[in-house]
Amino acid sequence: CFGTRCPGKAKVVSGEFRSAPRLLGSSWPGMCSLALFPPPPPPGDITLYEYNNALVSGHSNEKLPHPIQAQVEDLPTLTIPKETLKAHSRLEHNTKPAFIHHREMLWKRCINAWRDVGVAGVLEELANAEEEEELNQGLGELSWVDSAKQLAVRWLKAGSHCTLALCRWVSSLHGSFFPHLSLPSEDMIAEFSQAVDWAGCSIRAFAWHPHTSKFAVALLDDSIRVYNAKSATVPILKHRLQRNVASLMWKPLCASILAVACHTCVLLWHLDPTSLSTRPSSGCAQVLSHPGHCPVTSLAWAPSGGLLLSASPADTAMLVWDVSTENCVQLQWFGGGGVTYLAWSPDGSKVLAATPSAVFRVWEVQMWTCEKWPTIKGPCRTGCWSPDGSRLLFTVQEESVIYSLSFSEYSGEQEGRVGGSKTASIVADLSETTFDTLYGEKRIGGEVQSMIWDPSGERLAAVIRGSSNQTTIIAVFRTRNSPVFELLPCGFVQGEVGAQPQLVAFHPCFKKGAVLTVCWSTGKVSHIPFFFEKGPFPSFSSPQIPLMPLGSRSSTREQPLFSEL
Repeated sequence: CFGTRCPGKAKVVSGEFRSAPRLLGSSWPGMCSLALFPPPPPPGDITLYEYNNALVSGHSNEKLPHPIQAQVEDLPTLTIPKETLKAHSRLEHNTKPAFIHHREMLWKRCINAWRDVGVAGVLEELANAEEEEELNQGLGELSWVDSAKQLAVRWLKAGSHCTLALCRWVSSLHGSFFPHLSLPSEDMIAEFSQAVDWAGCSIRAFAWHPHTSKFAVALLDDSIRVYNAKSATVPILKHRLQRNVASLMWKPLCASILAVACHTCVLLWHLDPTSLSTRPSSGCAQVLSHPGHCPVTSLAWAPSGGLLLSASPADTAMLVWDVSTENCVQLQWFGGGGVTYLAWSPDGSKVLAATPSAVFRVWEVQMWTCEKWPTIKGPCRTGCWSPDGSRLLFTVQEESVIYSLSFSEYSGEQEGRVGGSKTASIVADLSETTFDTLYGEKRIGGEVQSMIWDPSGERLAAVIRGSSNQTTIIAVFRTRNSPVFELLPCGFVQGEVGAQPQLVAFHPCFKKGAVLTVCWSTGKVSHIPFFFEKGPFPSFSSPQIPLMPLGSRSSTREQPLFSEL
């Protein structure tokens, strides 16, 4: 069924919705590409704002025009250099190295191993047991008892060796299909994090509050800081279980609950918004943990705030948490090797679940059934939903394109179906493109690391990760999802010299258009306002006050849209 969706399965191919197979990544008329973008800002300039459908650039010391500055001056800006933070060393699996070695009897060591590691720990203890030493430590003094127990230890030792060898062979076979399982936990998080350089950047995770100008940042030292536009107090969150933070997510319809994806658990911080304390106690954190569900790399709240999803690349089950009771339900499936990324649609009807293998799933949340879309080249890297939940944009690892899937609503007897289209269309080609500028050639293009859609559905931002000799840059698109899906290049967002974008997020409730928040490799968090009229693509009249700083540059040329028509 290549190119068509069988029951519960679909195929990702390029082009229009056809059953005939086509090569993934092939271009076709009307597709948006980087060649249609205006040139990037000159070296040394940074992107300041968007106005009149074009990105305006200038020097970093230039002040924004007053009408624009007045809209964003309350948003907290900060810089947290890496040098001011101390990263933790890699986690130890147990506390044995901290204590003086003391030999216990075999049965006691087996009980401790069962409690700490499980069956594998018991098998390790039995396989490494020394018969004569065990007998001398209280296994009996009578000769017939000695011989019987010595024989039993020998049989247990041999059986444990064989069982461990079989388990390791099965594990190695499993690891050959899913190589990420052989990675250390920190390397696994870095591999599937939405941050460009999770291991080396001072900011590892970022999250806007969905209803107010407040955001949280997770730092290299495993602390979390909360910044509020209406308060000078900056709470710093620390907890003994708060290690290797990979994701942050504020609870919708709530002022004070922040979910944190940690190495061994999910922490829920309950923060009093009226408190003046800068160091909330660890008692304010609720711990959600489940055996085998670590490291946690992705979280997703239901838009109603009733349920929380958590995912781990090492666990094939996606957990659905009822936070009030601390109970969870496992959504288990075979294949995929884990879950790397979650995205709940804004309308609350569907969930994207990416895996480390060449397949991803979309769940509907009424009956919790799913459909899967196998890809051709690699795993799904990132994805984002349109504001109405009718369209999913996603990217595939080691590919320089953006795919689109449309979804239909079902009712009556067909209620409970995911309703995805049979095939995915390529809507943007982000392969390497050379721009000839007054300052020389500049090559831009590559794989998409992360991608976000603003709440109005008018702007799409994609972090394009360049190769070793290219820079990482942010491409901004103008979008429209109704009555047909359309895509138009807007421009590139560039930071200061040497600064690479790490994470991006849109302000959830900006009235005049959109605000793109960028976390840079230098530890700086900046806010770039996009001014536009929500609805049809706007055309502004000339303002009374000039809004373009002296010496700034922009491009307002119109480009052809991608359109489904």
